[in-house]
Amino acid sequence: MKISIIIPMYNEAAIAEDCVRTLASAMANTGFPCEILFSDDGSTDDCAAIVEKTARELALTGVDIRVVRADKNHGKGHAVRLGMQAAQGELCLFTDCDLAYGTDIIPAMANRMSSSPADVLIGSRAIAEDGYAGYTLARKLASKAYVRLLALSAGFRYTDSQCGIKLFRREAAKKIFSLAETDGWAFDFELLLLADKLGCKIEEYPVKVLNHRESKIHLISDSLKMAGDVRKIKKRIEKSE
Repeated sequence: MKISIIIPMYNEAAIAEDCVRTLASAMANTGFPCEILFSDDGSTDDCAAIVEKTARELALTGVDIRVVRADKNHGKGHAVRLGMQAAQGELCLFTDCDLAYGTDIIPAMANRMSSSPADVLIGSRAIAEDGYAGYTLARKLASKAYVRLLALSAGFRYTDSQCGIKLFRREAAKKIFSLAETDGWAFDFELLLLADKLGCKIEEYPVKVLNHRESKIHLISDSLKMAGDVRKIKKRIEKSE
């Protein structure tokens, strides 16, 4: 089965080349046909040009590497949605440009889905041994508090809404992302609510952060915005039922 890997990026010039080379090398040796879509969310640096230059240098690896571009900066949710809409693989996965969960996890999740009835496979740090290893106490508590908030306010029943790696069968991805509207950090929550509404089978898969970098989330302001987005998402999806 062909895997589409969507990498949302915004001003990632410092790590773009390494991401391209690491992913292309890793996926060339998995036996899975693969395309890698870098979804540029209106970057103001030259990360897209770096990806395209590196892709030309790696043209003989057999891995298709492309860039899709937003007209301006919208948010991670928009970037993931743009990439998913352009994806051509039977399996569609998104993860971040820093490859926080490594590369071995990608074929591992693909193999799991190949032997599972799941339509959506979501990474979870909460069910993995040492899934939060290396996190600051504040970041770990914030992540767990957000999931608790979702459980209390929206009946959320999964253990890790914000984990940055999720895998979809193409049919499920096309349906879910055609209905998704959230551009900000709460987009993960929206995806899972939509998947539930559409009757998709969702499974969790244990993952661990291997590559740490400073989070782009501003704890107080983004948390307040995410809480507001959660209310809007829940209300909109309930209204459409």
